[in-house]
Parts: sequence; structure tokens; C-alpha cells
Amino acid sequence: MITHAVKRLPVENGISGWEAISQRSFPVRCLDGNVNADWLIIGAGFAGLSAARRLLEMHPDDKIVILEASEVGKGTSGRNSGYMIDVPHNLSSNEYSSGAADITRREMAQNRYAIEFAKRAAKAYGMSHETFDPAGKINAAATARGMKLNRSFGQSLGQAGEKHAYLDASDMREITGSNYYLGGLYTPGAVLIQPADYVRQFAAGLSHHVDLFERSPVTSLRRDNGIWTAVAARGSVSAPKVILGVNGHVEDFGHFGRRLVHIFAYASMTAPFPADDIGHKASGRDRWALLPADAMGATVRKITTDGQSRIVIRTKYTYDTTVALSRNRISKMAQAHRRSLDARFPGLKEVPFEHSWAGRLCLSLNHVPAFGEIDDGLFSACCENGLGTVKSTLAGMMAADLATGTGSRELEEYMDHRGPTRLPPEPFAWLGINSVIRLQELRAGREG
Repeated sequence: MITHAVKRLPVENGISGWEAISQRSFPVRCLDGNVNADWLIIGAGFAGLSAARRLLEMHPDDKIVILEASEVGKGTSGRNSGYMIDVPHNLSSNEYSSGAADITRREMAQNRYAIEFAKRAAKAYGMSHETFDPAGKINAAATARGMKLNRSFGQSLGQAGEKHAYLDASDMREITGSNYYLGGLYTPGAVLIQPADYVRQFAAGLSHHVDLFERSPVTSLRRDNGIWTAVAARGSVSAPKVILGVNGHVEDFGHFGRRLVHIFAYASMTAPFPADDIGHKASGRDRWALLPADAMGATVRKITTDGQSRIVIRTKYTYDTTVALSRNRISKMAQAHRRSLDARFPGLKEVPFEHSWAGRLCLSLNHVPAFGEIDDGLFSACCENGLGTVKSTLAGMMAADLATGTGSRELEEYMDHRGPTRLPPEPFAWLGINSVIRLQELRAGREG
């Protein structure tokens, strides 16, 4: 018998604005009793839900169970900025795309494979335009360095034959209502999602075909005679094959120890403000989405629903070995968000933040996933390297393919990499990584 005690459970740091304004259409079910299944998926985020849908496509008659520690939409998947990005987006590099043209094409092909899967799910589950919007995104530059980074990124895209368009300061002012930006780089292939709505509607669509149990954190996972059993507070699930879609928490299940970098990203969402008055004058069009030209800058989105607009800003990062953050930390980061927002949109200074929160990213030093069959019948679809919407969707799909023995060119290419490299020992990793983050944030300057 092999038993893994789960060391730590996920923690929700602040209330995500996306989750707060989201509605769910199905009741919460908790695990109560012992259940047998053909497949067990742990984690109901992008990876776990995508794995479940993929399994249903291939084995529609199999019994699939999903266990979620919290509630769908409250965890990391409901805390990101909501960009499904097709072009390269390497957060650990000085530039989003730093590889050769063939590497760029390969990454884009993988990202688009995942986005097409998500598009089919969005259509099947009746997601609205507000939830799933294929509008593209803009890399916004507020400094000369940012403009240089955009030109370099555009050249990389051009070498790969990719569509893109440069925007000048007047274009940015017309879109955002702000004089802050010098220019931008538009790429058309990104999809903008309301992340909490997306995963909730995805889960609602699956709930007719799989058993989803929420508020049912796994406290131990054991294998006996070829069967895995996940134990929760009020029951257990047994299955011959298990897919872990728990992102960085895979370490807490006893795998990839000291090989994953856990980064907290911080975000705030404003209270609603009228779209047709102050909204238009102070912040331009009803909907737009800006990524920073410098990866360590501020991601800013404007959304509008029923005549009310909000702005979401994400900036500031920390490397932490804990899963829980203090309220003081969240408050301090919200103050930094306020300064960034006011600099961009002085006409919104009287609009308060309604929600501030943190989300936990998982990176590896060599920018590869924590993927594969990590024990007999146990599969990992973890470590999204800062682009969880797409990379975790892809990982869930590929884990289902691997677990079912479904060979494909996509799976071969996805697995064509070495595993995550080992981190330095603590406290050297903490000191080194946080020092690099601070240096990069200082260099980003007005982009942050």
C-alpha cells in the first residue's frame, strides 16, 4: 500500500471580484459516503474540468468523479485576469517571446489547440459573450522601454507569420480614455473570459454527466491493489486512475518537491460606475483588455454589464512558501493598485475598490509543466507557468489523453521536454526570487 498524506489545503486570500459578481446555477454537493468510479479528478479548475470533458468525449459511459476542496470559482481559477492567450506569454523572461520562430509557432499551436477546445465547451454550455469573448488583447506600453519591448514582440510575431497591429498614443486614448499610454500592440487571437463565470458554467454543463463534489478537500491519497482512494472528511472516492489538476498544490500531495515556484499575484476590482457618463469620459470604451508591455507591469481590464462598468487591475508579485497571506499584505497591495489606477484614470479617483485579492501562480524555473504519470495510474496536470486559463486547459486535455492511452501528435509535442528543475534551498530561493521580482518591478517603472 502507498499512502500520501496531503500536507496543506488551499487558502482563499481575499474575495475575488470575479467570484463576487458571478452567479452559479447549480447547488453545491459535498461528498458524503464512499464512492467507486472509473476516474477520479482532484481539482475543479481549468485543468480538472477540461480533463473531465475530454474523458467524456472518449469514454461517455464511464463514471467520472471530481473532488474540489473549495467551491468552483472561488479558487485560483476564479482569481486570474481572464485572458486566454494564443501567442507566447512567458512571465519568467524579460520578453514574452524569446525563442526561435519554430518554438514560437509550436507554442502558439498548443495554445490555440486549447482555446479551440474551450470554444467548443463555451458553445456547448451556452456561455454568453460577457463570459467568453474572442476580442483579442492589447500589450500596452507606458514607457520608451515598453514601446521597444512591443516592437521586439511584434517582430517575433511577424517572423512567425502572425497577425498583429501597432497602436499609437491617440489609438490608446480613444480605446481607454487615458493619456497614460504611448502605444500598444494588438493581437486578435486572445479570448477574454469572466474566469469565475467560465469555470462555473463549465462545471454546470458537466454536472449532468459527472459527479462533482465541492467543499470536499482530499486529506490523503492511497493506492492498494491497483486502486487509488482519496479520503475526505465525510467520505472517500476509489478509482483505478486519478488525475491531479491542483496546480502548485501537487507538491502538497508529495510530488515535484522543491521544483515549483509559488508566486502570488495581487488584484483589485473597482465598485461599479455608470458606463455612459463618468465611465466613457474617464475610461473610454465599454470593454477593453490591456496586458503590460513589460511582463512585470499592470494588467488592466474594463468590463461593462447592464450600464455599469468596473475596472480590474493586477500588479505586484511575491514569492512565498506559505499558502495564507495576511490581511495587511492584501491591503498594502491594494494601496499600490490605487496608485496605479489613479495614475492611469484620474477621473476615477472617487471610485473605490470593492474587492482586493491574491491568486497563487505556479511556475518552474525552466518554464515547463509538472506533467505526466507520476505513479501507477496517477497523472499530474499541474504548473501552468503563469497562464492558467490556456496552459491548464491544455494540461487537462493532455492528461486525459495520456491516461486513456490516446496517442496524438499534440501529446507527443506536449511531452517533449525535461521535467521542472530543482530550486535552490531556502532561504536562498526566497531571497533570490523576491530580489529578482523587486528588480524587475523597478525596471518596469510606469508599466506597473
